[in-house]
Amino acid sequence: MVLSEFTPSPSLSQFVRVYRVVHFVFDDISKIPFKPYPPRPEHCLSFYPRDTETVEYVSNGVKLKNLKTVLFGQQSEVTNRFVGKDFLVFQVVFSPGGLYRLTGIPSQQLNNCYIDAETIFAKDIKEVNDKLNDAITFNEMVVVVETFLLKQINRGVKEFHRLDQVSNLILRTGKVLNVEWLAKESCLSLRQYERKFVERMGVSPRYFSKVVRFENAFRMKNKGPHLDWLSIAIRCGYYDYQHLVKDYKELTNQTPTNFHMLDNGSPERRFGESDTY
Repeated sequence: MVLSEFTPSPSLSQFVRVYRVVHFVFDDISKIPFKPYPPRPEHCLSFYPRDTETVEYVSNGVKLKNLKTVLFGQQSEVTNRFVGKDFLVFQVVFSPGGLYRLTGIPSQQLNNCYIDAETIFAKDIKEVNDKLNDAITFNEMVVVVETFLLKQINRGVKEFHRLDQVSNLILRTGKVLNVEWLAKESCLSLRQYERKFVERMGVSPRYFSKVVRFENAFRMKNKGPHLDWLSIAIRCGYYDYQHLVKDYKELTNQTPTNFHMLDNGSPERRFGESDTY
């Protein structure tokens, strides 16, 4: 089993935050558990060179499957992910504004979507999965994907805006930042900042910050199962435990304890690992 992350090359750092590789091989396909996938503050392009996954939107029961390349924007609800016997995914996690710059698609149009990437990108995206499947090492996989991304960039992208750089601070600081300050640092009025943030990130800066804070708490609990929820709440910038519970219920429709009980049944748990990246 593999759960790994790789840093993009400097030439792609404005567009890509990180690459993730997940690989599971199960002996018995009938016993593969699903993974409850909570909202995360990210836009991704995923390649599935072997078995694909089935994604079920919990709120309405809609299922999407058999896609070899997938593009998805900001999610605001839990999806259940069902993987195949030999499951390998190479995921491009975009930097703030990166997917918008690459595709020109206003990001709010991609919210809660799970789209066949072949309908968005040039036809050479089909070749990427074959090359990923043939790659011997993960570093070779990174080269394959970066070669593809650089081709897309050379075909033309949207301009860089200081807002993208400032938005990275929301991800890195682990604190709730004042929206007025973020707007000023982006050289925009508050109204301009909020409008442009939605265009580039799909949601409002306040909502994005909420998802970042939730994810920090989710990861902290997985890294430190012994930590109590009040300690996690305070360390992640919540006012108190009930504030944490409110966000969990809004984003997962579960209490913190109940959602982590579901997560304890995820595929990676079968291999003694947890979702901590």
